[in-house]
Amino acid sequence: MDEERALYIVRAGEAGAIERVLRDYSDKHRATFKFESTDEDKRKKLCEGIFKVLVKDIPTTCQVSCLEVLRILSRDKKVLVPVTTKENMQILLRLAKLNESDDSLEKASEFPVIVESLKCLCNIVFNSQMAQQLSLDLNLAAKLCNLLRKCKDRKFISDIKCFDLRLLFLLSLLHTDIRSQLRYELQGLPLLTQILESAFSIKWTDEYESAIDHNGPPLSPQETDCAIEALKALFNVTVDSWKVHKESDSHQFRVMAAVLRHCLLIVGPTEDKTEELHSNAVNLLSNVPVSCLDVLICPLTHEETAQEATTLDELPSDKTDEEGTVLQSNTMVYNGMNMEAIHVLLSFMEKRIDKGSSYREGLTPVLSLLTECSRAHRNIRKFLKDQVLPPLRDVTNRPEVGSTVRNKLVRLMTHVDLGVKQIAAEFLFVLCKERVDSLLKYTGYGNAAGLLAARGLLAGGRGDNWYSEDEDTDTEEYKNAKPNINLITGHLEEPMPNPIDEMTEEQKEYEAMKLVNMLDKLSREELLKPMGLKPDGTITPLEEALSQYSVIEETSSDTD
Repeated sequence: MDEERALYIVRAGEAGAIERVLRDYSDKHRATFKFESTDEDKRKKLCEGIFKVLVKDIPTTCQVSCLEVLRILSRDKKVLVPVTTKENMQILLRLAKLNESDDSLEKASEFPVIVESLKCLCNIVFNSQMAQQLSLDLNLAAKLCNLLRKCKDRKFISDIKCFDLRLLFLLSLLHTDIRSQLRYELQGLPLLTQILESAFSIKWTDEYESAIDHNGPPLSPQETDCAIEALKALFNVTVDSWKVHKESDSHQFRVMAAVLRHCLLIVGPTEDKTEELHSNAVNLLSNVPVSCLDVLICPLTHEETAQEATTLDELPSDKTDEEGTVLQSNTMVYNGMNMEAIHVLLSFMEKRIDKGSSYREGLTPVLSLLTECSRAHRNIRKFLKDQVLPPLRDVTNRPEVGSTVRNKLVRLMTHVDLGVKQIAAEFLFVLCKERVDSLLKYTGYGNAAGLLAARGLLAGGRGDNWYSEDEDTDTEEYKNAKPNINLITGHLEEPMPNPIDEMTEEQKEYEAMKLVNMLDKLSREELLKPMGLKPDGTITPLEEALSQYSVIEETSSDTD
């Protein structure tokens, strides 16, 4: 009934009547996302009627009402089939100022029309494959970048930037060709980085260092939404950059990483928005070549150095350690470097672990990022090692029992999701400089067995990567308890009585033969297959392992 009345007025009414009836329709269906199939034909005709009105010379308020209804109707994919034409797309491009050659946006009265047109384009491009193809034919990505350049430094048109960026994200998500066009032809990397700088109001104090005001106000909701859309678009543009990038691009990636460092150190209007902002920053940092991530840490300024000296004098001795790590009022300092951004990443990772769900999507990106940073940058690795794997003192509890970051990560090493358990184990392994003995000390053999088997390190040794030769120092508590620690569980166990001490020799022989017979039966029925270690440390059936060792012994015993 609503569609019939609106359609009648749209076809025959004047601008004022059209505006009123469409405003009523919009108010009533603002939260409608599912439509009755019986009225599908009427909604198609209403869409066609609205496009015919939009080409006329009507007041701005009437244009906005038309576009609001069109945005609601464009949520229905079936309705879009007959109305998604090149002519109708061009109407929306014109209203969104995407066809304008003028270099400025001066008429504030036109801004609501631009915003609503961009919203309509977002829905139509997302829901219609025809619109996606037309976007390529109309070179929509270039037009969106041109509009961004017009308003990148204009804060009062943040809604235009936000939906421009959202449409750019959708296009680059749906078309891989557009990613390449944005990256190279349209210079999307510096353009979108500048949009982020504008959203964060960054003031540079050095080439790759920005001023952080910890006592400043949080980002506004508009700035936060704009930044999130820019981060998502940048992710698509740089999705393969960590694999292939030119040396000449390093400066631009470092600038982007510095902007992302700033992003990690500020907060949004709410806790949820801050987490969403940081989550998108983490995803984007995963695309940055690891060699450019050194800008996440920076030397202390003269003021911070003076503050650190004062703080170290005032803090009691148990607030620092041999490595010189100290938590100041707002600055995490390690070896003369500001580690705030890394500490934020570590806290973000712990929050994602505490959520207890969606580990693959929410946790693996930040764990992977911290792993690569630790592997490539010594200061980051040593700082994270100090935070995650501090010197062992209490070994009475199993490594997976407790509420520390180490306990939480060790629990993930036996997670049912293979990807989650692998990246958690890899992170701890890298913090241990890929030394098996060091990993076993913190996790126990049982928790680490999966990683060691996959890496062929069950027989001990270390990984393929090179690390500095500085050794960990064990605490006196660990040294005293070490002889009695169960290597499988990784903790100190109370001595258990030996059940065979009170058996006679006949009983011992009987139990031994009973066990042999049980194992033989399981082996013959192939319910249990004895395995052994090959010389390279990988697992193989026992017969094959023994034969390889026999070959090695025969070879080594040959003489000239």
